[in-house]
Amino acid sequence: MPFSLLKYGLNKDYPFENNADLPKPTVLKDSYDVVIIGGGGHGVSIAYYLAKYHGITNVAILEKNYLGGGNTARNTAVIRSNYLTSEGVKFYTESVKMFKELSNEFDFNIMYSQRGQLTLAHTDAAIRSFRQRVEINKHFGGRSELIDTQQIKELVPTLNMNPAHLPVLAGLWHMDGATARHDAVAWGYAKGATQRGVELHQLTEVEEIIVKDGAVTGVKTNRGTVNCGVAVQAVAGHSSLLAAKAGFRMPILSYPLQAMVTQPVKPFLDPLVSSSALHCYVQQTGRGEVVFGGGSDPYPLYNTRSTLEMKESLLAHAIEMFPFLADLRLMRQWAGITDMTADYSPIMGLSPVKNYYLDAGWGTWGFKATPICGKTIAELIASGGKVPDIIAPFAMDRFDRFTQVNEMGATAASH
Repeated sequence: MPFSLLKYGLNKDYPFENNADLPKPTVLKDSYDVVIIGGGGHGVSIAYYLAKYHGITNVAILEKNYLGGGNTARNTAVIRSNYLTSEGVKFYTESVKMFKELSNEFDFNIMYSQRGQLTLAHTDAAIRSFRQRVEINKHFGGRSELIDTQQIKELVPTLNMNPAHLPVLAGLWHMDGATARHDAVAWGYAKGATQRGVELHQLTEVEEIIVKDGAVTGVKTNRGTVNCGVAVQAVAGHSSLLAAKAGFRMPILSYPLQAMVTQPVKPFLDPLVSSSALHCYVQQTGRGEVVFGGGSDPYPLYNTRSTLEMKESLLAHAIEMFPFLADLRLMRQWAGITDMTADYSPIMGLSPVKNYYLDAGWGTWGFKATPICGKTIAELIASGGKVPDIIAPFAMDRFDRFTQVNEMGATAASH
């Protein structure tokens, strides 16, 4: 070990101590202009845009565990915009554009890597649906195209073109498909927000939403009661539970979503490859690990446990796509909790409680919406409740008005 490194390690005066990414914990104040419940990617991004672009800094982020420790830390970091509806494509296309500039936006490397996403078609019906998605994507700013088997072989030479006796007939090639370091996104937003005066309170659980005369006035936490003018809930899989504390129900059911990763190997796969027929997607990280993901568990549950059943079925399908993966060792298996709506689209905007705003219903695609969601919810708060046009279709009352935004089938691995 170099002597200089040993000397540095034993030195009590660390040169970065006064320039830490996040400030030291502080006392929880009695009142804030805005309380954001949830310290994941969405929560800290809302705070960041409020502080930087609207000058609203008397903001507290309340996180019951630690920064980015929920679904932000448990997703597979996929970024894309190849959705089914015009509303979805416009929304996620804006998010992809923002992701490309995030490292420069807050001077923090999120390890953004544009690699493209390939979704396999095994039937004529799938090809017809892909044609529709291509046209919608092109019309609303996304970049997708239908490609043939020869182009697929050139993109992914190691792919088995006849997995599980389901021959690959074509593919949906989404050029904007990408990945980013999920915890880096959360830390970048949190760093930018706290540097501007926002307070991040970890290990601070909201136990009760205080509502008077139909409006939110504060929250009761395990560290005391906090008054606020506005509150936002951004708690992913626990959305319906928190809404119940505010006195209303949400059209959400929560399901575990599992994923797993192998030991690192030499690079062999650049694009993200998925098959809804096989309920599986495969990607290789920059470190060489191979990540597998699939559909949610078939029953509601507020638990992040892993199961042998999912491991066996998911890996069996992954090996059908890439047979040589059977020789690799699995390193980790984990799960998040997805908050699924009936139309597989999120719920953003107003709630039945005045000044209590919603960021929920993200299901399996919350990470990829982090920048645009933070920006638009911040605009909603700063404007005093005027809903930005781009998120207006995702209002919770769409279920009462029968104007759902149906994205069922737009997942990388169908549910």
